[in-house]
Amino acid sequence: MPEPIQPCILIVEDEQAIADTLIYALRTEGFVTEHCLLGRDGLAALGRGGFALLILDVGLPDMNGFDLCREIRRESEIPVIFLTARSAEIDRIVGLEIGADDYVVKPFSPREVAARVRTILRRVHVPSVALSDAKSDQAPAPTSDPGFRIDDDAQCIYFQGQVLALTRYEYLLLKTLIEAPRRIFSREQLMQRVWVAPDHSLERTVDTHIKTLRAKLKAVDPASDPIVTHRGIGYGLRGRR
Repeated sequence: MPEPIQPCILIVEDEQAIADTLIYALRTEGFVTEHCLLGRDGLAALGRGGFALLILDVGLPDMNGFDLCREIRRESEIPVIFLTARSAEIDRIVGLEIGADDYVVKPFSPREVAARVRTILRRVHVPSVALSDAKSDQAPAPTSDPGFRIDDDAQCIYFQGQVLALTRYEYLLLKTLIEAPRRIFSREQLMQRVWVAPDHSLERTVDTHIKTLRAKLKAVDPASDPIVTHRGIGYGLRGRR
């Protein structure tokens, strides 16, 4: 039998010594790696495809890692782990809000990063994004709310008969709310259910993703506002009469 294909991890890091420790730790865990020193080279490598996850340094010599991530997010939902020397909360917020899956502050344990990579890939099995032309051989499963339908195979959600173009975390957040329409979830509960490393994330990130979810739902039905904010508690789905 042919050997299974190992996930390939792209590392964009300008410090060779740091990259070498990551390469060793990842290869020890069975991953294939490719390393780029500059952001523009990493972007070109991503354009060729074939990567399961990106490890991205924020402080690159040719461009800011946050800017590079924003550019990547226009075309791809590849999981991203930021590496940075910045430990301030605002930097973590920015990194998570622009679409990072995790945020690791230097100095770090390469083995811990490898473990986080494995955890993320276990959580975000393909397909990781629901595209507007997503299809499935099986009809979307009905939910308790007639306005929504979930297609678990294609990992997409229909609202008022129209498929929503959701990011991975938007999909998981909305799916959580739909499947328990009478429940109110705290931000902490949503982070535990949806985020890969909730202990390293921030509750404000939930608010940001809920805001974008509401905008996408209103784009389908401007009169609808199915997500309810329960002040001081969290979020839930508006019941239908």
